[in-house]
Amino acid sequence: MTAADRQLEQRWEQLHTWGPYGLLGVSVVLAAATSELINGPAEWYTAGALVVAAVALQLWWNGTRSRRAEGRTPSRAGAANYVVRWVIAFVLSWINPLFAFYAAAGFMDADELIPGRWRRLGLFATAVILAGSQSGGLPPKNGTQWTLFAGLLVANAGLQLVITHLMEQEERRAIERAETIAELERTNAALQQALDENAALHAQLLVQAREAGVADERRRLAAEIHDTLAQGLTGIIAQLQVVANAGDLETARTHLQRASDLARHSLGEARRSVHNLAPVALEHDGLPQALKSTVAEWGERTGIRAEFTVTGTAEHLHDEVSATLLRIAQEALSNTSRHAHATRLGVTLSFMGDEVVLDIRDDGRGFDPLAARERTQSGGFGLDGMRARAERIAGALTVESEPGHGTALSARVPLVRHDQ
Repeated sequence: MTAADRQLEQRWEQLHTWGPYGLLGVSVVLAAATSELINGPAEWYTAGALVVAAVALQLWWNGTRSRRAEGRTPSRAGAANYVVRWVIAFVLSWINPLFAFYAAAGFMDADELIPGRWRRLGLFATAVILAGSQSGGLPPKNGTQWTLFAGLLVANAGLQLVITHLMEQEERRAIERAETIAELERTNAALQQALDENAALHAQLLVQAREAGVADERRRLAAEIHDTLAQGLTGIIAQLQVVANAGDLETARTHLQRASDLARHSLGEARRSVHNLAPVALEHDGLPQALKSTVAEWGERTGIRAEFTVTGTAEHLHDEVSATLLRIAQEALSNTSRHAHATRLGVTLSFMGDEVVLDIRDDGRGFDPLAARERTQSGGFGLDGMRARAERIAGALTVESEPGHGTALSARVPLVRHDQ
């Protein structure tokens, strides 16, 4: 509640406390000024006793109301006070019509004293006293006064009932507004709590994302090193083994030159992997040309018949997509040369509208994809590493193989163009 609301509430409280005294005082002054309307000492004594009774009633009510927990809430005690005051005002107005000023207090605090539907009855009873006073006093003495009394009664009662109805509507709207404000405050409190929780969760997610990013970067670098150093060293070892078993100097020199080329190539790949750059093969060529060169070099080095095919309209792919597919192809070729004992191998790169598919097939000895595979000390990331690479760019890797019937590997990833 604001300071202005508290001040207004305090003024209403003062009006309900001192208003009846003021109206009674005005009535006494006017009645004394028109003493000729009071007939005889008996009516004077009666009027004086009723005035004292009215003062005592108001003193009692103010003292009682200040001790009541419900304050200005209508109650049976308030209704009894209203009825007794109305009786006093009715008798005083019968003695002198100007005492009706005191009766007007009934219009002022009916909402505080009378509960529910009885409030309108109390207002009507107060209107009876005022209409009687305005028509010349109670009781009316002739037909004209009766007619005037009836008209004034309708006017007073109707006006007060309309005002009361409007006040009740405004009171209901005020209660609804207060409930709405309270609900909004509860909602705002809950929203603020949710925002605080979201902020804490956001901070926690940032920490987790940072940790996940670090872990992912470590896995990426490990895979890059494996794809460069491990594969290159495997090729070098294979060439050196040929040299060791070579029967003539020319063959040994040829394979030594290949081993030297592989060493240089692997060194360049290792340096670029550390700096998170694309593979060397993609530095000047697109993915189709890089795959063609890789497959041709692998076939020449291993002696396995290798073919490369492109289907669909070739697109200039995003660097990450090209690097991922090339790394998958390199790992698959490395696995084939080490484990498959194949005589033929085919690589197909297919551009299919919104995705790119890399298929690698060989006629090697195959394996059971569902069988548990033990990771050797020299064996790298293999199928798990290729699958992780594809999934990192929202792709998927499928493997079809059967012992004695070769292996077919398919990597399917979204087609993301270089300019996107």
